Amino acid sequence: MNATRQRVVTVVGLVAVLAVAIAVLPGHRGWFDVGVYHGAVGHWARGGDLYAWSTPNGYGFTYPPFAAASMLPMAALAWYPTIVANLLLTAFAVAFLLHLLVDPLARHHGWSRWYASALACCLLAGLNPVRDTVSFGQVNLLLLGLVYLDLWSLERGSRLAGVGVGLAAAVKLTPAIFVGYLLVTGRWRAAATATGTAVGATVVAAAFAPDATRTFFTEALWDTDRVGELAYVSNQSLLGLVARLDPAHPDRRLWLVLVVAVLVIWAVRVRRAVRAGDDRAGFALTGVTACLVSPVTWVHHLVWLVPGLVVLAASTLPWPPADATTRRWARAGVAGYVVLCSGLVWVFANGSAGPWGFVGANAYVWVSIGMLALLPIGRAATDDHPGFTEHCGAVGVPRGGAVDRQR
Repeated sequence: MNATRQRVVTVVGLVAVLAVAIAVLPGHRGWFDVGVYHGAVGHWARGGDLYAWSTPNGYGFTYPPFAAASMLPMAALAWYPTIVANLLLTAFAVAFLLHLLVDPLARHHGWSRWYASALACCLLAGLNPVRDTVSFGQVNLLLLGLVYLDLWSLERGSRLAGVGVGLAAAVKLTPAIFVGYLLVTGRWRAAATATGTAVGATVVAAAFAPDATRTFFTEALWDTDRVGELAYVSNQSLLGLVARLDPAHPDRRLWLVLVVAVLVIWAVRVRRAVRAGDDRAGFALTGVTACLVSPVTWVHHLVWLVPGLVVLAASTLPWPPADATTRRWARAGVAGYVVLCSGLVWVFANGSAGPWGFVGANAYVWVSIGMLALLPIGRAATDDHPGFTEHCGAVGVPRGGAVDRQR
């Protein structure tokens, strides 16, 4: 069997195994979230109150009005075409992310590019957060694609860097932390572009939907009951961890202390990443931090960890790793990936009492904390995007050059 045929057989085999596993394993979400989008936006388009609509079990639209405006085409679609449109947009975002994150590694190491992307896609599909994002019909991968469009822009010194982050933040507040990344790392122009884009999109939405905007910023944004119970096992944030210690009375002071500690570690590590010319690690660390500090991080939100897994895998290449440190990183990466695939947290959905319950119910939180603290910086190099931990001798500027172009 020649190499191409063997690769085709391998990919087809993996796809078949994944398809059977996804079909058989529990966790089918029935496109619940895209149903919320479809119902709320359709109700709004017919003259109803966007934030008054809810499903029979009480779930309503939780995003800003700009998000609803961007979803208005749903109002013209029936249910099944809406699902198809969501799947196609998600597939497009995944294709872009694989091209940006995986294709340079394939070219640098002389791999078959289609084969590397196909294997990466299979590995991606195995992750619990990705499966939930697709099954819920969520927008997470689309927002990840928008934010990483700015990574692409930064690496090329484009003046449009910041537009993707701004649009993503106007759709959902969590990606706004990437404005903080641009500020902490001294990308003033990109930070201004991101802020201006987010504010501009919000103002435009407010001009067309003043009542919905007023309701969101004065009521819906602060109503935590709209998104669910903080202690529920799906909430894999620091606040979820704290809430599971005492579901009736979560210690907000403990949570704030943990948030401050995480933000300090994040700021130190991303500044180091930029000095090393490694925006890929910096963006990955910011996505991990967003998941930790957000009050609510459902399992499907953890697709923001995917770039960190890619950075970790890239830092161990070529395989097999030659030195002991790299082998430890490789083992840690495999362990984290397996945990994120396993759905382990759902074992504790009906209770997380006792030390083992606490450890298992917060399994994804531990993976996020480990990535924040230990993600390698400046070790993954490609032909287009070299990552180095040393400055360029006499000049004192990180090789990779993406920093000063945006100052």
